[in-house]
Amino acid sequence: MTTGRYRAGVAPEETGVPKAALAPSDETFKALLKHGGHPEAEVEKNPCRLRLMAVHAHPDDESSKGAGTMARYVDEGAEVTVVTCTGGERGDILNPRLKDDPEANADLSAVRHREMDRAREILGINQVWLGYIDSGLPEGDPLPALPQGCFALIDPEEAARPLVKLVRELRPHVMLTYDENGGYPHPDHIHTHKISMLAYELAADPNYMPELGEPWAVAKIYYQLLFPPAQMIAYARYMREHALENPFEAQMEYFEGLDQRPITTRINVSRYLEVRDAALLAHATQVDPDGFFFAVSNEIKREAWPTEDFQLRHSRIGVTLPESDLFEGIRQ
Repeated sequence: MTTGRYRAGVAPEETGVPKAALAPSDETFKALLKHGGHPEAEVEKNPCRLRLMAVHAHPDDESSKGAGTMARYVDEGAEVTVVTCTGGERGDILNPRLKDDPEANADLSAVRHREMDRAREILGINQVWLGYIDSGLPEGDPLPALPQGCFALIDPEEAARPLVKLVRELRPHVMLTYDENGGYPHPDHIHTHKISMLAYELAADPNYMPELGEPWAVAKIYYQLLFPPAQMIAYARYMREHALENPFEAQMEYFEGLDQRPITTRINVSRYLEVRDAALLAHATQVDPDGFFFAVSNEIKREAWPTEDFQLRHSRIGVTLPESDLFEGIRQ
């Protein structure tokens, strides 16, 4: 990737970074006026305590996407908050050991709330429920209609309002969310993307619902990238070079054929892989201990691909790409 400092929304195409990801200058937000920004919304520099907000669709998403990054920043003294949009009420029980568990089958919502509490403790994060109802993952041809009243059917701006309120209250410097496809095309993940991007814009607009709090301009918002193709190829290369069996060998043609989203920011989480695993395993109904997430050892991950990866989507400050810190340009 081409490196360099880019300002005022200018993004050379060879960086692979969309122009919208790159910011106006630090001194003015004029270019943001039509996007919900405003000149009065100063970006806080050299804050006493860095603040990160990650917006997720369901309990367990925070532990499978960016958990090592969050654990690292907590360890470094940052305030990290996960916002969970739904209760995961319509999720399947994915752990074969718990398929017939009477408690999980009787009240999956309560069990998933307790699992989230345990994961939160392990990661050391704060966590807030938005309180929306899981939409489920429709299956079939044709796909069935989504359930009445579910998260994905709520008007995006209406659904974003409690998130706008949280952004204004908690004043994060950085937000994390999913890409336009939700990371994968679950309706709740796609809706989480929509309300996150809206909240990023609307929370900074002093004309938008002042009753939700004083405006706050989040400096940067990122897409979380889960298992980018390059990561899976790096695992395969390492295992081939060390004469190890690749548990994903049958899927490698699929991974090699996927488009690679630009990785603008790589966070080294090699010291936090066990914490990440423990948080994920806390979601016992959702995670198979013998499944996909644990098929490659942490020793191999540390050698072959020790980072969690992000794409900078919007920034209100100048950026230098690539980055190794979500707070680059804020803490300095």
